[in-house]
Amino acid sequence: MRYAFYTVDVFTDRQFGGNQLAVLPDARGLSAEQMQAIAREFNFAESTFVLPPDSPENDAHVRIFTPAREVPFAGHPNVGTAFVLASLGQSHGRPVGDVLRFEEEAGLVPVSVYRDADGAIASTEFTAPVGLSVGEEVPPTEVAAACGVTVQDIVCERHPPKTASVGLPFTLAELSSTAALTGARPDSGAFEKHFSSREGDAVFLYTWTGDNAVSARMFAPMHGVTEDPATGSASAAATAFLAQLVGPADGEFRLSITQGVDMGRPSLILGNASVAGGKVESVRVGGPSVPVMDGFLTI
Repeated sequence: MRYAFYTVDVFTDRQFGGNQLAVLPDARGLSAEQMQAIAREFNFAESTFVLPPDSPENDAHVRIFTPAREVPFAGHPNVGTAFVLASLGQSHGRPVGDVLRFEEEAGLVPVSVYRDADGAIASTEFTAPVGLSVGEEVPPTEVAAACGVTVQDIVCERHPPKTASVGLPFTLAELSSTAALTGARPDSGAFEKHFSSREGDAVFLYTWTGDNAVSARMFAPMHGVTEDPATGSASAAATAFLAQLVGPADGEFRLSITQGVDMGRPSLILGNASVAGGKVESVRVGGPSVPVMDGFLTI
């Protein structure tokens, strides 16, 4: 059978930046094993496979695969998949509007589509499927060993390295400077030693560059992704975590996240958390996408 595919660069306004994504808008008939093989063939951080929704009020059931495994939720796949389906104007023969509802293993993910004055898609923004959960502390020595930084590079005044999730868990660690961030080098052996049994087995390093701006890098060798140029799910977790840590007791906390610069794929991710009574009620992450390729797979 022939399966149409589209590739897009996500969290960027120009081709060959941001994070690559492959989307199969009609994956009916493919087994999980075939989806995994296709994801390995594309070898992007993630590929998505769009199926009819289980509930008619939703737009699609979306499965997300890294080159190594299926994941219950991820950020740039939602942003990019919504861009592709909104560009096509339909999903499995049904028209889609400017709010898409994706069924995923982690829960229901709404994605808003924003258009410019000419009606072209300017950006898409997902709402995380679950609330913020904060897990275990991770020893700075283990983060340092896995990420090729020194223990002195890791800042613990605001928080020690911690696991946080809004659908997919990450270990979040603050670094002291952009120089420390640029010098980070992931060590797969150290990841295997220190993170193979941890829930937050991918590490999101960040450093503050402004009052509401950070630069970041994300390493996930346990997922077959040595480094990711733009990680929406980690950015959502970081936005929610930092909103609760340093944001207002009530109101909106906005965070601008620059990622992928050290990979030559600069990305800009915009996070927004709604806070009430010091508690994060919802978190949204979005940005633009651009089309790159389309074609057919024959299986």
